[in-house]
Amino acid sequence: MPQQQMSFPQQQAPFPPQQQQQQAPFPQQQAGSQGSLPTGQPPGGPEVPGMLPVEQSYIENILRLNKGKLATVYATFENNREWNAKKFKGIIEAAGRDHLILSDPQSGQRYLIPMVYVDYITFDEEIEYEYPFGGGSNLTSFPPR
Repeated sequence: MPQQQMSFPQQQAPFPPQQQQQQAPFPQQQAGSQGSLPTGQPPGGPEVPGMLPVEQSYIENILRLNKGKLATVYATFENNREWNAKKFKGIIEAAGRDHLILSDPQSGQRYLIPMVYVDYITFDEEIEYEYPFGGGSNLTSFPPR
């Protein structure tokens, strides 16, 4: 038995095809050219005395400024039947973009805590927030969003 071919009527597009735009929606810079910034204002907004520049005000940088201080870290671990929320108390050893390392001075135990689980952090003393000597070589800087 021979197979029959079915044919379907060709449908026309409901809208006429649009021509591709030749111009990008945002101005493009040519390779090697530098964009100009408005004068009188640093990138990321104005600097406020006693505060980190906007593009350096990340939790990891604040934790690095407070390295060696005793901190209490409150973390939540969803879907964990043993412990949903946990409190870590220890000395800040190091901080990265996605983690924090604490050491418990009483037991000597070290904790590597992923930042994704951190809810908030408390200190029993004043928090360092301004980088000393106007430097910031160990601070992370990302372009503003």
